[in-house]
Amino acid sequence: MNEYENEKELIDYLNVIWKRKWLIIIPTFVLVVAVGVYSIFLPQLWEVDAIIQPGKYFFQDQWGQFHEYVVDDPKHIATKISQRTYNSLIAAELNQDIRSFPELKAENLNDTKMLKISTKVNDVEKAELILYSLFKHLKRDLDKKIDVKMKDIEEEIKANKNKLNIVKQRKKEIEKEMSDIRKRIESLEKEQRLSLKKENRSETESLAMLLYSNEIQNNLQYYNTLNELLSSKKIEEEKINLEIGKLNKIKGRIDYTQLIKEPSSSLIPPKKKRNVMLAGIVGLMIFTMLAFFLEYIEKQKLKVKD
Repeated sequence: MNEYENEKELIDYLNVIWKRKWLIIIPTFVLVVAVGVYSIFLPQLWEVDAIIQPGKYFFQDQWGQFHEYVVDDPKHIATKISQRTYNSLIAAELNQDIRSFPELKAENLNDTKMLKISTKVNDVEKAELILYSLFKHLKRDLDKKIDVKMKDIEEEIKANKNKLNIVKQRKKEIEKEMSDIRKRIESLEKEQRLSLKKENRSETESLAMLLYSNEIQNNLQYYNTLNELLSSKKIEEEKINLEIGKLNKIKGRIDYTQLIKEPSSSLIPPKKKRNVMLAGIVGLMIFTMLAFFLEYIEKQKLKVKD
């Protein structure tokens, strides 16, 4: 019984649709044509995009390996752009109405540290000016961090050069002192040899020879001590030079924020087929519902007459 009633209801629905088919078909057709014509005459829409490389530098870990460090996470920058952080600044700079300011989109390109910024507009020239202005503001903010890092490295290099100058000066002093001691030892040895040549030496001369020998030994010990100190200073000098070289290498690999791809435009083709199909589906739904509504009103009027 229920199956029979369901079939009867379905037939009733189909009868209503067939009865009022022109009420459904004609308005839907008109709507589809209107949307199709409107899509043809829509103003051209352009997408203007650019690619930015945020500033970066390298640091060396304890194993001597260099690693790349970006001053700000591209995803964080993209979020700031999407939140319209720079819109007011750009609008003021370009004398544009903030209320009609285009939407700016930003995304971190996959597997890179680069950032793609884009906007969809009718005026390409205006959009390019906006993206150039956005890049300028981003560069200003990001490069401040690079400048701080650069200054830190330069200060560190300067400090190491000062230490190097001190070490070099100390080396010269040690070398001079060693030279003086060598001369002193040579002088003592010469006097000792002269004393040894005498056959009949007095007790005083014998005592002098002993003193010469002791002084020579003491000077030799001191000379060896200075030589060890000089070696340590040479090692220290080499380490400082290596540190300065490393810092200069890091400094040389610092990159300020760059515009990798200049703002360029591409035409966005209007989605005519999609618009027409959508209009057809929506039209069928609306006018079918209207047909059932009119059928319902007509039945109600018949009940009232009866």
